[in-house]
Amino acid sequence: MLAATQFPDSFMSPNLAAADTLSGLLADGVLIVHLAFILWVVLGGLLVLRWPRLAWLHLPAVAWGIYVELSGWICPLTPLENSLREAAGQSTYSGGCIEHYLTALIYPDGLSRAIQFGLAALVVLINVTIYWLLLRRRNPAADSWM
Repeated sequence: MLAATQFPDSFMSPNLAAADTLSGLLADGVLIVHLAFILWVVLGGLLVLRWPRLAWLHLPAVAWGIYVELSGWICPLTPLENSLREAAGQSTYSGGCIEHYLTALIYPDGLSRAIQFGLAALVVLINVTIYWLLLRRRNPAADSWM
């Protein structure tokens, strides 16, 4: 039996090209899911105002997002995306998804711990405000002390 390395490159190329393409598409899919999750964490409370039962999905996502920002962790989706990009022969990046894709647009000097704490505070502020509005709307008597 012949080893795979004994076949001409032209015989192996279509399979390798397909694997590279698939890995690249999967990496792009992970990126889209990652960015959608970030948007869900930051702005999902607006959907909760309309559909309050979504709070059961939104609050754990918010807790995770805040934890990742405050702990300095990198979301597990980032290494997954990087390994898929590497398998596709594409360049990878260090740091987190926010740092790589959004920081260049929002914070040209880079993402520092202070900025991460600020982002976490912004997520908390936005969501506390939204959930306060939701609770106030559901229980107007709670505002009677004002």
